[in-house]
Amino acid sequence: MFTARRKKFVFLTWILILAGLGSAAPSVFDDLAGAGWQANNSESVQVRELAKEHFGGNASSAIQVVIHTPEGSISDPQAQETIKQVTSTLDGDERISAIIPPQQGSSISPDGKTGILIAGANANTDDMVRAVDQHKSELTALSTPEVEVYPTGSSALWSDFNKANHDAMIKAEMMSWPITLIILIIAFGSLIAAGLPLLLTIAGLVASAGGLVLLNQFTPISVWAMNFAMMFALALGIDYALFIVARFRDALEKSETVDRAVAETLDTAGKAVVLSGFTVLISLSAVLIVPAPAVRTMAIGIMLAVTFVLAATVTLLPAALAGLGSKVNAVALPFMKNQQHRSPLFHAWASMLHKRPAIFAAAATLVLVILAIPVFSLKVAMPSISVVPEDAPVRQGYEQVQESMGVGAPGMLQIIADESSEHEVRSVAQSIDGIAMVTPAQPSTDGSKLISLNAVPEVDPSDEKMSQILTDLRTELPDNAHVGGAPAENLDLQQALNDYLPIVVGIILLLGFLLLLLSLQAPIVALLGTLVSLLSTGAAFGVAQLIFQEGHLSGLLNFNPQGFLNGWGPVFFFAMIFAIAMDYTVFLLATAKEHHEKTQSSKHAVIEGMAHSGRIIFAAAAVMVAVFFTFSLADPLPPKEMGIILGVAVLLDAFLVRLILLPALLSQVGDLAWWSPRWLKRMLPSISFSH
Repeated sequence: MFTARRKKFVFLTWILILAGLGSAAPSVFDDLAGAGWQANNSESVQVRELAKEHFGGNASSAIQVVIHTPEGSISDPQAQETIKQVTSTLDGDERISAIIPPQQGSSISPDGKTGILIAGANANTDDMVRAVDQHKSELTALSTPEVEVYPTGSSALWSDFNKANHDAMIKAEMMSWPITLIILIIAFGSLIAAGLPLLLTIAGLVASAGGLVLLNQFTPISVWAMNFAMMFALALGIDYALFIVARFRDALEKSETVDRAVAETLDTAGKAVVLSGFTVLISLSAVLIVPAPAVRTMAIGIMLAVTFVLAATVTLLPAALAGLGSKVNAVALPFMKNQQHRSPLFHAWASMLHKRPAIFAAAATLVLVILAIPVFSLKVAMPSISVVPEDAPVRQGYEQVQESMGVGAPGMLQIIADESSEHEVRSVAQSIDGIAMVTPAQPSTDGSKLISLNAVPEVDPSDEKMSQILTDLRTELPDNAHVGGAPAENLDLQQALNDYLPIVVGIILLLGFLLLLLSLQAPIVALLGTLVSLLSTGAAFGVAQLIFQEGHLSGLLNFNPQGFLNGWGPVFFFAMIFAIAMDYTVFLLATAKEHHEKTQSSKHAVIEGMAHSGRIIFAAAAVMVAVFFTFSLADPLPPKEMGIILGVAVLLDAFLVRLILLPALLSQVGDLAWWSPRWLKRMLPSISFSH
């Protein structure tokens, strides 16, 4: 009732919030961090820090500038002049330490046509990516027909990678807005009602963008955090608004006053939305234990967006509904009847499910299990250079280095050891199967009695054999030698993601179950809701294996399969998919519990729960599918991968699980579904969804 009676106060508060955070929002993509793809405290990160401190910044995060002379030599006057221009461009930037020109025997190709200039890292990885962002246009402008210039290396890779994916995601977001509006108009039959979810989403987006910029002042936040925040704010904001607005319109027809309609809405649908929001937050919070800054901050970005959207849903939206009253149905379109909250179509569907629950449950389970089987042969790895557009400077430089210096040259492994063991380190490194050559040892620049060598693999950095090469090096080298480099950082990150996956999955399942148990007060319903969400998640990853690993539909979807799923997918996408799945679970089960509280009939709970939530779940799923599948049109692989996996997950979860399997299981279990032991009831707080 507070939001309904204090509308002006609520509006003023949100105006101040949006004005304050909105002033910071425009700089979000410029301010946020561009790196962070590492396993904290791993050996490769330690090597990078040692190289930055003791070897003039000649670390994996250093800027590498490839200079290539198609018809001449790197020693020609024109090439030497270009090297001077590159040095002049980078000189004076405080983020760059020593600038090392191409060196014979280590960074000049055998044919003398290609050289690599190293601009040492004197800043953290995020600032080195920003340095590339700032200088790469000026560097590539130095290219002439006689001398080609390409910024490359790990920092340049993340610079081009972030830009390509950011552009693709913004394009996909813009495409999804009109599609979303059309679906909302069809769902509500009214322009005013359809516009409310979009306004709510915009408020959540502006607030979360500003919040991320402010948070970035205290700890680096990945630019990917905003990309995912945008997507989830749109998808979940519309989900929540659909549930609230639909319930308000129903309550408005039965209540004496608008304020009472708002109160009833918040007392029923409002509780379900809060529960759903907390479920999403809990699922994503499990990702925070993974020691990878980029992965953590992506989760933080989504959590911040969900928090603001949730806050707007239970304060700003009810205030707007109280102000609109019956005008929420205004501007109804011709030939489009205003939808009723209770759907006769879904009532009939639920009744049919209730008559044959075993058959429907078995059929849905069989489909999901078949789709989930490929997940057991799923391979994961960090993305290869192919995820960057072909015309990106970093890819052109990468391919030029491979052509001139060997397929493994872009993925040199850096070895840092005590100078006393130089002979042993060199001898062991050269004996490792898969190492093509070892460069001469370089002494430290600060007299610390350390040496640095580069071991050049025989294979591409993304080749499966690279993992064994790294393992052999670390096993055979003396204890005072440490192995890093960009490929090692990727492999260490992948190992950390693999190690933490079962822990993250276990935490998400446990917390999801406990939250459903707390809210629904029924252990069997809570267990069923958790397990079916796990089943739909497994099926989504099974489809991902068929598409992105095996390459099925790759021609239709316009991509070249890498032979694996990008490494962060299982951990991060599992949390996202499970959060979405539980979102629909809460909508259905909270509505079913509301009707069970009124009648104590399990049959009535299932049928009326479906009748009152089925259309909302259907419309919300349609919106999410539209949002996610627009990302499948992106050229870069990561947003395409994300959009297809999440889109498939929503399709499977909303239509096979929430509208078939879960209600069929509830019908099959009957009254036992809502049973709760007395000791548990005494322990749990009393939460009711009926009004």
